[in-house]
Amino acid sequence: MTTKYYPWPGDFTPCHPTGSVAAVLLSTDYIPSQTVAIYGHVKTENIGLEKIMANVISNPHIRYLVLIGKDIRGHLPGSSLKALHQHGIDHTNKINTAPGAIPYIENLSEDAVKRFQNQVVIIDLMNIADKNRLDNKINELINTSPSCYGDPFIALRLTVIYSKPRDDKRALHSKIIIDWRGKIKKRR
Repeated sequence: MTTKYYPWPGDFTPCHPTGSVAAVLLSTDYIPSQTVAIYGHVKTENIGLEKIMANVISNPHIRYLVLIGKDIRGHLPGSSLKALHQHGIDHTNKINTAPGAIPYIENLSEDAVKRFQNQVVIIDLMNIADKNRLDNKINELINTSPSCYGDPFIALRLTVIYSKPRDDKRALHSKIIIDWRGKIKKRR
């Protein structure tokens, strides 16, 4: 599906472009219905959250962000996302009160964080494994039909740079195999 939203590529699936619900999948194999705007996995409390924020605020139709699954030990992206939404970031870009190991937002502006806080409501369904209960809550949110939040907020523009691979036979790394001890094993 081609869409004008979601400027930061990642581990997500866009579904309904004007859907009001985005689902963040933590440690779970749950897949929401195709009526959500977007769903995807997150594993880290820094770049993972930045991707979520940048992509969510790029689609003003998204008004609910549903957290599903068990938080990921060490990084705690679900808990860090809730802290980000509720408390924002400090002057060092650290997410206030976030429990994650490295909870810093370094690639997005404070305006992007504020837009995220204002545009969406976080719905915490972490630790709920019952598929019917999850589906029912998502459908309930979709049926509220909230209004669009205005214009898209593009917090970041990535430029894909493609360079043709070189057929350079002189590349040293292409002729060496290193064994598990870091020793040269064989030259081609």
